[in-house]
Amino acid sequence: MRLRFVMTCAASAYLSLFIQVVAARQLNDRCVYPTGLREEMARKYPGTRPIRWEDLEEYDRRQFQKGMGARCPGLLKVNFYGDGKPTWAIGLVQGAGSNRRVELVVARQLGKEWEMRSLLTLDGADSPVIMSQGPGEYREDPGGTTIHAKNPVIIFINWGSWAFTWIDGQVRKIMP
Repeated sequence: MRLRFVMTCAASAYLSLFIQVVAARQLNDRCVYPTGLREEMARKYPGTRPIRWEDLEEYDRRQFQKGMGARCPGLLKVNFYGDGKPTWAIGLVQGAGSNRRVELVVARQLGKEWEMRSLLTLDGADSPVIMSQGPGEYREDPGGTTIHAKNPVIIFINWGSWAFTWIDGQVRKIMP
């Protein structure tokens, strides 16, 4: 009887762990580059990868999931330039701890080629997430100037800290 109880507990623990691993893998499988972009990213940004679920602190995971569901926190398709061409905002991570580097890159497909633009690099930072909001009026920080974005904006955010966006040809810090 006791052996059966121990075996049941062990099987339950194993099954629970297995389900968590499978769920994490499914979430990270969403962090896959579209066709053709993976090779270009490996060439231009070797040793990096998109920010994934396990890179986030627990609080950031919960906040991101509330607003964005289960999509990849470091990869987002967005009509950033307003021209309808395939464009991706990519939060890259490289290294760990104080050697960690996080970078926001925008990749736009022009024919068979990819145009890459690095918008922001942060050293030793926690992993932010990428979100998008529609065109509209935003307040710049710290000046408080109102700016108008004609196209969707990219927000690279670490809750409670900072948010950046690309508007009219330059990186702007806006109120999160």
